[in-house]
Amino acid sequence: MQCFHSPCILSVGGETVYYCNVRSSPSSVQFGRSLAPFSGGMAANTAVSWSSQFRVGKLFHSEVARNGGGSKVRRVCRSSYSPFRQMESARIKVVGIGGGGNNAVNRMIAAGLHGVEFYAINTDAQALLQSATENPVQIGEQLTRGLGTGGNPELGEQAAEESKEAIVESLKESDLVFITAGMGGGTGSGAAPVVARLSKEAGNLTVGVVTYPFSFEGRRRSVQALEAIERLQKCVDTLIVIPNDRLLDVVEEQTPLEEAFLLADDVLRQGVQGISDIITIPGLVNVDFADVKAVMSNSGTAMLGVGVSSGKNRAEEAAQQATSAPLIERSIERATGVVYNITGGKDLTLQEVNKVSQVVTSLADPSANIIFGAVVDDRYAGEIHVTIIATGFSQTFQKALVTDPKVAKQEAQEAKGLESSRKGSAPVSSRPSGRKWLL
Repeated sequence: MQCFHSPCILSVGGETVYYCNVRSSPSSVQFGRSLAPFSGGMAANTAVSWSSQFRVGKLFHSEVARNGGGSKVRRVCRSSYSPFRQMESARIKVVGIGGGGNNAVNRMIAAGLHGVEFYAINTDAQALLQSATENPVQIGEQLTRGLGTGGNPELGEQAAEESKEAIVESLKESDLVFITAGMGGGTGSGAAPVVARLSKEAGNLTVGVVTYPFSFEGRRRSVQALEAIERLQKCVDTLIVIPNDRLLDVVEEQTPLEEAFLLADDVLRQGVQGISDIITIPGLVNVDFADVKAVMSNSGTAMLGVGVSSGKNRAEEAAQQATSAPLIERSIERATGVVYNITGGKDLTLQEVNKVSQVVTSLADPSANIIFGAVVDDRYAGEIHVTIIATGFSQTFQKALVTDPKVAKQEAQEAKGLESSRKGSAPVSSRPSGRKWLL
């Protein structure tokens, strides 16, 4: 490696590191621990004040210090060889669009979702004031004057086009962008496809995680939601659609309406966190961004299943929950790619990892691209969490999923029964006793 300054060694905090003097002439730098301490220009006992500027590049990273005399010393390390190498993690952004998307982002922030940046995009200036994110983006200021779209997706789309430059600026320096919104309204339905298109054009892996409205919200919102989903599908790498009517199967009959909508927001959080945690939390068996990208890039519709269980048979129960979430049994069989992650406390055993893997791989197609990770996290002592993402479905299958989830669920259960009979085993007739998950 060529460095354009003469070399020196400096002891900082008891650590001998190799530097070059910024004021000196060009020279060749040879890295090694056997070099003698540098005796000129900057004494070993010189007080050093490190600057706060630290840059990590693809070829090298450097750090600048000043001594009492004002001369600069720069530590230069080639990232592929340096003991000071800093691994760059995937840059993940979550963009909540419209009222539903903004609410979902607030839920994620409150839940402590880490390793991601949050953005809230809206045409309603008043709603943005309620956002918990540090990155609110008002769109269509001239078109809507901050008053929203009145449920008109065309205005939402026009607002996004008007503020295209601000959106592009927000999406810079990203690797993975989540587009989250509630389909059926004006801003979410109209602006989400535009934001997704701009993200894809910037080269980001773009994943949509959206909800389909409750049936009681009316036919107009349902029609607008379907049209928006069809447009969004063409602009993302992977699209996860969560029909809110599924919540009717898991909540108590006396659940207040406000709580039901909060639950819908939380399902969006689960969808995003199920993917981001796989990438951002280090594991015994790591699933890195490249793994996730290999499965989710240009993969179409995805299904997400999450299972949580504790107790004696927690591994099997968590795996069965994740694969028994509505439609997940049938979707795994149709999937072209599967990513699953196993998270537990320090008591997570090799046998339990094996049991989860057996459940998942027995359902997946032998030709599917399957990637898995295992994470030990003290927060989950006594529990096992299993997250499954199955990708590669047709848009027709997705439309059937969101328009009539109860019929689709029944068909999926029948398909599982036939598959169990074909394999010579009895069909699974009930869900495991562990906690019920919403997906």
